Amino acid sequence: MQDSHTSADLRGIHSIGNGIAWASGTNGTVLRTADDGDHWQLCATPSAAEALDFRGIQGFDANTAIVMSSGKGNLSRLYKTADGCRTWNLVFTNPDAPDGSFKAMQFAPGIGRENGRAGGLIGDPVLGKFAEYRTNDYGKSWQKVERAWQTSAEVGEVLFAASNSSFLTIRGWTLFVTGGSVARSRTLEEHVKHDPSIAVRYVGGDLPLVHGVSAGAASVAAHLGPDAVADSDAAKFIVRAVHVGDVLVVVGGDYQQPDKSVGTCAVSTDGSLHWSASKTLPHGYRSAVAYDAPTNTWITVGPNGTDISADDGRTWRSLTPAHTDAPDADKNWNALSLPFAVGPKGRIGKLRTEVLKP
Repeated sequence: MQDSHTSADLRGIHSIGNGIAWASGTNGTVLRTADDGDHWQLCATPSAAEALDFRGIQGFDANTAIVMSSGKGNLSRLYKTADGCRTWNLVFTNPDAPDGSFKAMQFAPGIGRENGRAGGLIGDPVLGKFAEYRTNDYGKSWQKVERAWQTSAEVGEVLFAASNSSFLTIRGWTLFVTGGSVARSRTLEEHVKHDPSIAVRYVGGDLPLVHGVSAGAASVAAHLGPDAVADSDAAKFIVRAVHVGDVLVVVGGDYQQPDKSVGTCAVSTDGSLHWSASKTLPHGYRSAVAYDAPTNTWITVGPNGTDISADDGRTWRSLTPAHTDAPDADKNWNALSLPFAVGPKGRIGKLRTEVLKP
């Protein structure tokens, strides 16, 4: 357990590596560490952001990050810092105000100058379609995606901003998962099919998760297999973004009934077209899921506990505190970016990854 120097409820966390991580939460709170969590710096609050709920944050280095607030209308904003969070610039405000709400933000990984150049943002439906935005200039400007094949939402379908991880970007391919009246995954057809005669549209599968006003998918993550060579027909048109060996895991449930395990996890091996419920489910509602490649272990967290899986999400078992841990070290977590987890009342923990080793 670590000292965050704040009592804000934390839901955003992004661990970059090399000891650098950024976290965010209520009351315009942003935190930063450059020493692997030994010390967390309470950042300056962006101008006019004292009442905002920062649900997502993306760091690029020790000095640069973009933070996302969620809320109706113009309460959804993006701020960027380039000086280690001493100052912030407002770079984007929800253009659909008074409607809509930002729910998740992701940037495609890049090397060198490409790192942080391309990013995506997704929000609740506006006029029946999920609001999507893109940037290609390091978050300085954002454009709304408005195309004929833009994803239509079912009546009552929403996104959850539980952990800034209902939206996923891998190999330039984006995927998001929903809740509310239905629980679904949606992605562009060009990433999972190769027939050039088919018009590009959003496709995906129904999720075998519980859904309702307070229920659905909260988080999705990927375990990427080795890059496969596209088959000969596909190679003529597009390099396949979904490869043999890729595994997707989605978690969620009903956050108002956190102890219910039914309908809390599902797995896909075909790029999200089809999903199967886990054989042994996590032990309650889970708001975030992540994959730890060095130990080949999945980890998922929620209010009532932590679960791990060594078989790509098919079966889960509880991860319980050791006698040297705080008695509740497994509980009250909102979001993950390994090795860190964050939760309510300024809660930050660092996973001792040695407990995951076989």
